[in-house]
Parts: sequence; C-alpha cells; structure tokens
Amino acid sequence: MVTKETETKPTVDKLLAKAKKPSQLSPPMHQFYEGKMQVIPKCAIRNLDDFAIWYTPGVAATCRQIEADPDKSFELTNRWNSVAIVTDGTRVLGLGDIGPEAAMPVMEGKALLFKYLGGVDAFPICLRTKDPDEIVKICKTIEPTFGGINLEDIEKPKCFQILEQTRSEMQIPVWHDDQQGTATVILAGLINAFKLVGKKPKESLITLIGSGAANIRTAYVLMRWGVKPDNIILSDTKGVIYRGRPDINKNDDPWKYDVSQKTNGENRTGGIEEAFKDIDAVVAASKPDPGTIKKEWIKSMASDAIVFACANPIPEIWPWEAEEAGAKIIATGRSDFPNQVNNSMGFPAIFRGVLDVKAKTITDDMCIAAASELASYAEERGIDERNILPRMDEWEVFPREAVACALKSIEQGVARIKRSRQELYERASAIIRNARVTTELLMKQGLIKPPPDEVELLK
Repeated sequence: MVTKETETKPTVDKLLAKAKKPSQLSPPMHQFYEGKMQVIPKCAIRNLDDFAIWYTPGVAATCRQIEADPDKSFELTNRWNSVAIVTDGTRVLGLGDIGPEAAMPVMEGKALLFKYLGGVDAFPICLRTKDPDEIVKICKTIEPTFGGINLEDIEKPKCFQILEQTRSEMQIPVWHDDQQGTATVILAGLINAFKLVGKKPKESLITLIGSGAANIRTAYVLMRWGVKPDNIILSDTKGVIYRGRPDINKNDDPWKYDVSQKTNGENRTGGIEEAFKDIDAVVAASKPDPGTIKKEWIKSMASDAIVFACANPIPEIWPWEAEEAGAKIIATGRSDFPNQVNNSMGFPAIFRGVLDVKAKTITDDMCIAAASELASYAEERGIDERNILPRMDEWEVFPREAVACALKSIEQGVARIKRSRQELYERASAIIRNARVTTELLMKQGLIKPPPDEVELLK
C-alpha cells in the first residue's frame, strides 16, 4: 500500500513534471539515434565467398526445400522468430487517430521491447488504410514472411473483428496487445491482489471501468478463467452497462452487446458510481484524469477493496486518494508508483513461447497461462500490498512465462513442434539473454552511441 512516509500527497506539479520529462526527452533522443531499431546479420561472414552460400547460387537449394514443404520456412529462414507489428494508427497510445507515419515511433518502441525482453525480431508495419477487411487481407498476404502478428493501436470495434477473423483464417499466431496483453497483466495482478486480501476472486464482484478493447477482452478472459459472468460489471461514459440498455445494440458493436448480455447478473443500472457499490475490485482502463474516479465511490466499495487505475500517463485517481478512501491494494500504469500494470510483462514472453513451438494461434487460455506464471513468479519471490507483479528488470520471469505459453500451445494441439519443459526453458533463456548481451556489447564497443546529456537536450 502507498505509505504516508514515502508518497502521501506529492504535489501535482511535481508528478506532472515527472510524467512530462520522457515526452520532452523523446523527440531529441529519437532524432539523435535516427530511430530505435536496425537489422544486423546473424550468420557468419568469413569472407565474400560465403555469399555464395547465403545468396546465389547456393541459396537456390534452400528455396527448393521450402517449395516442397512451406513449413520448412520456419527452419531455414528467420520466419520462426519474426513478428509483424501491424497498425492503422487509429488509436495510438491514447492519442487517437494520428495516422500511420505518426504511429511509427510507437511501433518501433514495441519492436525494441520485443527484442530486448523476448529476443523476438519484430517489424513495424504501418498501414495507410482504415478498412478492417483490407487490414485482414494484408495480414493474410504477408503471412508467409512472419511467424506471428501483433495487432496494435487499432480503434474499436473493428479491432475485435480483425483479431477474430485473422485468428480463424491464418496459420500463425495473431494477438492484439491492447486487448489480450492488457487482460493478461490485469489478471496476473488480480490473482495476487485477491490472495493478499484473503478473498476468492472467482466468487468476488469485479467492476471494469471503461468498455474499450482492453476491458472487454479482460471481461472475456476473466470469464474464461472462472469468474462468474454475473459477478462482472462494466461501465462506460454513460454509466453501467446492463441488459436492455437502449444505446447498446448488436449491429453497432456486437462485442459490447455480447458482454452486456453475459455480465451484471443483478442488472444494475445508473451512473458510474453505481458500479462501485459493494464491489471487491475495480479495474479502470479509461480516461487519464485523476478525477475520473472519485474518492466517495471507492468508499462505497466492499472492505479491503482493490483498485487498478491503469490510464496513462495520469491514473483515474491518485494512489494516495484511493488509499484515503479505503482501498487496500492500488495499482496504476505508471512505473513511479507501486504495482505497475505493464503490458511489457506479457507480449514479449508470450510470443517467445509460441514462436518456440511454431504455434498456429494464441488463445485466451495461453493468456491465462501467462498470467498465472507472472503471478506465481511474484509470489515465489515475495508479494505484499505494494508489490503484486513482476517488474521489467526481473528478466528471469520472461523465460518462465514463455515456457507456460509454449506448453499450453502443445496441450491445445496448436503447436507445430513439441519440446520438453527443460528444452523450452533453456532455449528461451538463451535467446533472451543473447538479445540483452548483444545490446550491451554494441553499447560497450560504441556501435550504439552513448546518449547525449539530458540537461543539454532539455535546454
């Protein structure tokens, strides 16, 4: 829990200044490095004669093998470790529809996290189309090049259509991080939060504030995990979502309509405040404003309340305000508060796992397996009210999470190859370690330039 000594009512100006600093540094740092990612060889080049092996004429023999068996592309090329990060730039990091070119820095950042945390080679694919059918067609068209596709920053409700259609029509794993990634880390956090407050999550009441891609998928994942649908309540800017709400219809948003039919067993109605009364846990993925959730609403929750205020860069309520209102465990999306809910704890390792068994899809059950492993890792090293989730610097969690997803792929019959738990762990550990060590060596040798002085950049 946020303690009085360390974090009681820091000034809003200081918090906002801290939140703004990365944004102030980002443009000049991007200009200094001219982007964040590059392609470098992974094969030996002893002399120019080796190009006869890697290119013509020798490469023709490799091409013929793949022609005879297209699945050999996963063995004879880097397809097995390649992921496309596909976006149309319509909902970028809360910025909204800023276009494909403006989305590129975010997609490069995603690729950087993929590589450093998961050892995955990911490539930004920013599309000049907003048509969901066209996006599905493009994903299917580029399938022969990639081992997986990460859909990113696509507005709802079309993001649901694109995910469902590509998952059903393609033979490589397709994932939407704004949906599945958020749901995975939220579930992991809830598992440990409920342990600490001594409640049974599958029997508890859980409210989801915001009905965007993240929380709708979180609702589905929670139900798949075993939370009773009747015990889940969603709300949006107009209030509680319930059966028969006149502005929610199947034609406009079939996914929102579907959860409205399955959840809220007592059929609560009214404003957002009604979604808090006697609730055990609230998960907000909504408006980045500390006034979005009010203290009096949290006071109406059940005892030992859990509050996840996940909006970035500013949570829906400041943590100390949630504590003053009676919340027992508080999480946000920020790294400078305890219990950061961070998608980066999910997608790099999950893709590492499914790529290592050449899986054909990523299911919600794999998200649950990843969440369970994240929660277990944190519990084993010790959890408390301020420390319910692993952090990005605990790199040992990523191979474990990868193994959990790989084994679930094998169990569900969607893996092209089978490996033992030990083989998977050693492979994932080696690949992830290689990515980190390579970066460190490039920096040490000056091949990645040291960053300029921050003080100079901020002048």
